Amino acid sequence: MIAKLSGLLDSTGLDWAIIDVGGVGYLISASTRTLRRLGSTGNAVSVHTEMWVSEDKMALYGFADISERDWFRLLTTVQGVGARVALNILSVLAPDRLTSAIAAQDKTTLCEADGVGPKLAARILNELKDKVASLATTPVAAGAVSSAVAQAAAPSSNVGDAVSALVNLGYKRIEAFTAVNKAAQGLGGGADVSALIRAGLKELSQ
Repeated sequence: MIAKLSGLLDSTGLDWAIIDVGGVGYLISASTRTLRRLGSTGNAVSVHTEMWVSEDKMALYGFADISERDWFRLLTTVQGVGARVALNILSVLAPDRLTSAIAAQDKTTLCEADGVGPKLAARILNELKDKVASLATTPVAAGAVSSAVAQAAAPSSNVGDAVSALVNLGYKRIEAFTAVNKAAQGLGGGADVSALIRAGLKELSQ
């Protein structure tokens, strides 16, 4: 099992790169986010990898950091999400933003990725909503997941109402959710809807 590669970047394409490790070129498939971070041909690079072996194919997937690799593993547990779709998702959503999108139950943001329609987005949100806390890479993201669980239990909560109000004002759900979550952390659990909306708007204006 190949878990990591360190060498020189030999060449890249739209969704792949070749890394020269001691004279051996390893072909990896990768997200556009990872490919951007690898930089220019000739750079010394290091990537975490996931190796898939089937009866008719062997493939190596590369990731700029462990959090992206872990998300790849989690996404591909969802029915209908293969390696290609998982990389498409990671190409448009960095791990923290993906965590927030799932916490906010934001189908629209997931549908930005090629190959993800409303039905698949809904399945991803449903199957992963209780599994993402361990992958949150910042305290804010971890808090967002906890808030999402609480909102699922109490849809009429002040936080949920404030998010809905900001969405009705034209903000994207993921932006509204993140702003209100930050506001709620600052104001405390007793904040009313109006206070959360005002604080959320202030967060959005920064």
